[in-house]
Amino acid sequence: MKPTPPGWPRFSTGLWYDDPALAIDWLCRAFGFEVQLKVEGEGGRIEHSELVFGGGLIMVGGEKPERMPFAKPPSKAGGANTQNVMVFVDDVEAHCARARAAGAVVTREPETHDYGDDYWVDRTYECRDVGGHHWWFTQRLRTGGEDA
Repeated sequence: MKPTPPGWPRFSTGLWYDDPALAIDWLCRAFGFEVQLKVEGEGGRIEHSELVFGGGLIMVGGEKPERMPFAKPPSKAGGANTQNVMVFVDDVEAHCARARAAGAVVTREPETHDYGDDYWVDRTYECRDVGGHHWWFTQRLRTGGEDA
């Protein structure tokens, strides 16, 4: 495979919010994302954004029915999420506390999942963000029978 463009991982995702500027600030405060790029248009409208976390990248935007009529925030889709994001973190307990303090709704408290000696053990929590998107944050505890 050819290398990706500088600053871009092999995969990224876009999330749609009713108020993308508020969501960008919140995602940085609650989850630890950093703004790599934010393009503002007329009236502060977010035309494009790139937020990074540990080598991953998400784009946050608002509805653009003229260009992407299929892209909607959960509030315009009956609360549904058609894509969930899972992020590996170093300390799931500390991350959960940070997210909760910023107003994330923790829908599943941190819990350990052991997939057996041949696989791995993770500690994971799920939360809902300021725009209604569900996120999974995971800490790998053990890989294939070895300590992580």
